[in-house]
Amino acid sequence: MPEKSESKTAEKSGAPAAPIAATKSNPSDSGKKEVDRLRRRFIWTFLWGYLGVNFLMFLRYFFPRALFEPPTTFNAGYVADYSLGVDQRYLQSNRCWVVREPGRLFVIFAQCTHLGCTPDWEQAQNIFHCPCHGSEYDSEGINFAGPAPRPMDRCHVTLDPSNQILVDSSQRYIMDPAAGTNQFNDPGAFISA
Repeated sequence: MPEKSESKTAEKSGAPAAPIAATKSNPSDSGKKEVDRLRRRFIWTFLWGYLGVNFLMFLRYFFPRALFEPPTTFNAGYVADYSLGVDQRYLQSNRCWVVREPGRLFVIFAQCTHLGCTPDWEQAQNIFHCPCHGSEYDSEGINFAGPAPRPMDRCHVTLDPSNQILVDSSQRYIMDPAAGTNQFNDPGAFISA
């Protein structure tokens, strides 16, 4: 009973009563709140990032991609500019090789007839080698190894009035032994040099 009397006297005197159980702030609560705050921040950042990327993809739809290909016709200079063999000066710009042999000049379109890769000219071996699947062609573009079904195409070649070589890669001549087609000797497939 003495406890009751002490609390009554404390109430009467205006002094605050001693708390029964002191409430102290738990340090683990503040750490937990910080973790929750970081978790929420991460989730919102991820959500806004996801929505932002999708919005950018939506905007990209309104700006179509366009392929800018080189012109299909180009001037390749004079016949005298070429020595015997394969010339690679138009490989990067027009995807063509100019080949000069004794008595004629023709242009090979640099596309493997297997899957369309660009073969490499191996000067030391005197062959074209496709790096994709190993097809090999001789210096005239005739296939002799690998999965390529036929020789590489040749471009239309003419001489203009000033005796400059005009090449049209949109018009091609093919040779397909399986189909019995050989257009390599047609007019326009080569010029006499």
